[in-house]
This record gives sequence, C-alpha cells and structure tokens, in this order.
Amino acid sequence: MKELELKYGCNPNQKPAKVYVDEGDLPITVLNGRPGYINLLDALNGWQLVKELKEATGLPAATSFKHVSPAGAAVGKPLSDTLKAIYFTDGVELTPLASAYARARGADRMSSFGDFISLSDECDEATALLIKKEVSDGIVAPGYSPKALEILKAKKNGNYCVIQIDPNYVPPATEVKQVFGVKFEQGHNFLKIDESCLSNIVTKNKTLSEDDKHNLIIALITLKYTQSNSVCYVKDGQAIGIGAGQQSRVHCTRLAGQKADNWWLRQSPKVLGLQFVDGIKRADRDNAIDVYIGDEYEDVLAEGKWQNIFKVKPEVFTREEKRAWLDKNTNVAVGSDAFFPFGDNIERARKSGVTVVAQPGGSVRDDQVIETADKYNMVMCFNGIRLFHH
Repeated sequence: MKELELKYGCNPNQKPAKVYVDEGDLPITVLNGRPGYINLLDALNGWQLVKELKEATGLPAATSFKHVSPAGAAVGKPLSDTLKAIYFTDGVELTPLASAYARARGADRMSSFGDFISLSDECDEATALLIKKEVSDGIVAPGYSPKALEILKAKKNGNYCVIQIDPNYVPPATEVKQVFGVKFEQGHNFLKIDESCLSNIVTKNKTLSEDDKHNLIIALITLKYTQSNSVCYVKDGQAIGIGAGQQSRVHCTRLAGQKADNWWLRQSPKVLGLQFVDGIKRADRDNAIDVYIGDEYEDVLAEGKWQNIFKVKPEVFTREEKRAWLDKNTNVAVGSDAFFPFGDNIERARKSGVTVVAQPGGSVRDDQVIETADKYNMVMCFNGIRLFHH
C-alpha cells in the first residue's frame, strides 16, 4: 500500500489529509482503529527511538510519545518493588518488554496520559495487559502475539489504534517536507549513537561506569527524537525527566529536572503512604500526587479540598523534607541536544542528582561549564554532536 487516507491533519479543519510514499509501499500496516496525523508522527518518531535503543543496549525498549516528543523512554531492566507500586504493575508478571513499557509510561504519568506507544519488539501479553489499564491512543510495534492483539483490539470500544511496522524498513537517504508551500530537503539523520560518543571526557573525573555509559547513550538517543531545545535526565535505564521545545537551554534543564524530581519524590515514604478515597481514578490519583509534592498543597488544605481526594488528611510535605529526600537521589545522567552555554545548567542538574553529563561542547564559555562540573566532581563528555530535531 502506497497511501493511507487520514481523517484530518493536525486539526479538524485541515482536510484532506493522507500519508504516502513515492516509491515502494508504506512500512506500516494498520491492524485496528484509524490513526490520525499526529498519531503517525508519534509512531514513526517513536519507532526510530526504540529501534536505536535496542540496537545500542541489546535490551527491549519502549517509549511513550505525546505531540511528537517522548514523555518517557526506557529499556527493559527489572523493576524494584517501589517502582512496581508507583507504575501500577500489580497483577502482571513482567517480561523485559513489559518492564520497559512500565518505565516509559511511569516516568511522567501526567504527560503520558493519552500517549502513543512504540515498542522495539513483538508486543507480548504482559505488555498488552499493562497498556490495557492506561489511557492511550495507540501503539506501533514490529509484531503482536495473538493474545496481545486480542487485548489491544478491545481497547477504546474496539477503536484502539494498532499499527505493525516493518522492522527492516530503511528510509530514503534524503527527506523532504513542506512548510507554507516551500519544500525543505535534508539528509536523513542516520547518525549512530554508541560508546564512541563518550570518549572525549573533558573533566578531571574521567571514570564512567558501564551503567553511566548506558544511561548517557539512552539520554542522547532520546534527545535525537525530542523537539529541540531538549535535555534528558536518565537513571537506571530510563528517562526520568525530558524537557522539550524550550527556547532557553536553562529553562529546558529546569523543566526536565523538575520532572526528574517529581519522579523521585513519588517514591518517598510520605507519598507511598498516602491513602486515597475509594474508587478514585488513576489519572485523578496522579494529579493529586503532583499537587501534594508541589507548592499548591497548602492551598488545597486551606480550602478543605483534601477530603475529595484522601481518606486521611496528609501532613504537609515541607520544602525541607522534600529537599532532604531529593538529596538521596544520585547516579543520574543528563544529556543535552546542544551545548550548555553557561554553568547554571550544571548547577541545576546537580540538584537532581546528576553525576555524569554528555553534551556537544562548543560554547565560548566551555571553560566555565567544565569548571562547574569539576566543582562537583562530575564526569562530562563532549561528544561534538548536535541533535536538534524539528
């Protein structure tokens, strides 16, 4: 099939809409539902991301996309009991692929609400059972087990979008798009990210563990498919904070860092001990946790709204208590899709437990950035690679 008609483009008024190839056939087959324009942008970007993560790490990979940027990305490392609890995996015997999806979905649950999922491997029953519980628009994978396909086809009253992609498809060397009637052409970004990208260590501390290398590679591959400017924090094989599309690099670093902080705060005893009212929906619980760990909770208490959410009135999670818990997070990696222009990015990253950094380098203030990293005994690599994506 060379062409697939779509309901509409980015918005309902943008008709007609379709996807097509000039030569050969489309690399995708729609097994269920009807994908939209943005769904396919998410699917095709997400597939490239997980395919490259699998190639780089040898582990199954998953990503959760929203509006052409990943909300989460991860490889299939085992989950701790705490992560199983906050990712709502109860009742599912986790396979490596299911663990990858649980990590990708669980990093930033608010952003992942209504996501499009990409998997590097054939979707198995365990992964489908996790997806069944979540609000999601669709999925792309190279294949599906019969039971997984049955489960997924039943979502959204039978309208869940299920796409199979040809894992052997290679895009043309040149890609073309059109904006305002003007055609843009560039070479496809076939750049391979691996350990060779981490060889130029510019800080005094030059010790990178194998886990550090994996985490930095995951950060850089994730950034390759994230709308720029972008910064990505990674820990234990999963992105824990992604900042996308910010005009200022430090704002991007702060945004991603706040998401990483929220991920860590969700694992604190105070959050794990929250008692919610019976029947609360999962999305409402996620929103309530974000309010509780944020600065708005005291307003909720003052207005008496807590009774709509919690069985027992939770104590305030004070700023000092949160800072003490955040200080326990460490061994976090951060990657940037372009150079850090000032040391303030490193200062902010440190507050979220960052110990290793990968960025292109090339700022006129590189010396200041290196000096800041040295101040905290960080390891920083200059990879010389810009990863802008638009």
